[in-house]
Amino acid sequence: MTDGLVLIPTYNERENAELIIRKVFSLSQPFDVLIIDDGSPDGTATIVRELMVEFPGRLFLEERSGKMGLGTAYLHGFGWALARGYEYVFEMDADFSHNPEDLMRLYDACAYQGYDLAIGSRYIEGVNVVNWPMSRVLMSYFASAYVRLVTRMPIMDATAGFKCYTAPVLRVITRERIRFVGYAFQIEMKWLAYKYGFRLKEVPIVFTDRTRGTSKMSKGIFKEAFFGVVQMKISSLFRRFDRSAAASPTGTAHRTGPLTAATVGPADSETRQTTS
Repeated sequence: MTDGLVLIPTYNERENAELIIRKVFSLSQPFDVLIIDDGSPDGTATIVRELMVEFPGRLFLEERSGKMGLGTAYLHGFGWALARGYEYVFEMDADFSHNPEDLMRLYDACAYQGYDLAIGSRYIEGVNVVNWPMSRVLMSYFASAYVRLVTRMPIMDATAGFKCYTAPVLRVITRERIRFVGYAFQIEMKWLAYKYGFRLKEVPIVFTDRTRGTSKMSKGIFKEAFFGVVQMKISSLFRRFDRSAAASPTGTAHRTGPLTAATVGPADSETRQTTS
């Protein structure tokens, strides 16, 4: 087992699944991969199971009963990774909008430069987006500007979904009750890491829109993000962010219930799927 795990949520990604898995495993820096599939009717999980025979002990699959949202998929993966001792946990899309080659740069920022959360940023050095219509570029760019205005969080790409978390960050912020499951989930996770005083670094990347498969974005996702940012800011005014208390075995942070609506599963319950 390596110290890094790449989480890739999938829903109807049969055109990309094998390609993205093989690309990650071709990198000079070894990473394990966990696919979290939300019951894809196109057979994505079947493709992954077949590849597990070729990559035993490196490729894993968690299958969920239906489409439950990006945020719950990642929270499921975070719990899975922490239960198995991974030190660096990555979020990455399956559609090659995030270049797998950049995994090593995110890893370097955390493993060797000492940052707690590395963010693959489209906007830290200008605007680095390929194949998006101008309307979507502007919406994304000004969404991040809006987040900075409301929260004062100094992150240029607040909605970025290509990230590397260190285990200490996840141990603290996953004790929170995470409110959002869509676009706002990415903002909320950065916000919590920032408020708890972790060191965040934006690593410049080039984001390329998918060329295979179908986008999962919707107007509802943007609506959640717009109002969610205000909710986060207001609620933060009435609480403390105590990292030591949140990280302690008895600490509860601000959480009063389950990690999320998704079932993460206890550490002593083996959910890793392997092929003998």
